[in-house]
Amino acid sequence: MGTVTVDINGRPYSVGCADGQEDRVRMLARQFDEHVRQVGRDVGQVGEPRLLLMAALLVSDELADIRAQLNRLQTDYDHAQRDDTGKRAALALNNAAERIEKLLTETA
Repeated sequence: MGTVTVDINGRPYSVGCADGQEDRVRMLARQFDEHVRQVGRDVGQVGEPRLLLMAALLVSDELADIRAQLNRLQTDYDHAQRDDTGKRAALALNNAAERIEKLLTETA
């Protein structure tokens, strides 16, 4: 198991992670640190626990928005797929009907 030290709001934290995930943990910590610092700029230093909580809520809000957008996109994609499948089925039925009519005309 790997261990990395990350800085959040100017304080070092030692974090355990799976081997090979150290760079990802550092990158995630940098992103979170940016949120913490932004909250600090917006509301001032309100104590570290509260600052970290507010930043975590901000990240959770962004995640919820992204999940909602993903769900909308998935729904739109599913509808488009069904519409496309319906169009292909209608086209296949029309083609079959035309062939049947042609065969009937040829045999009459």
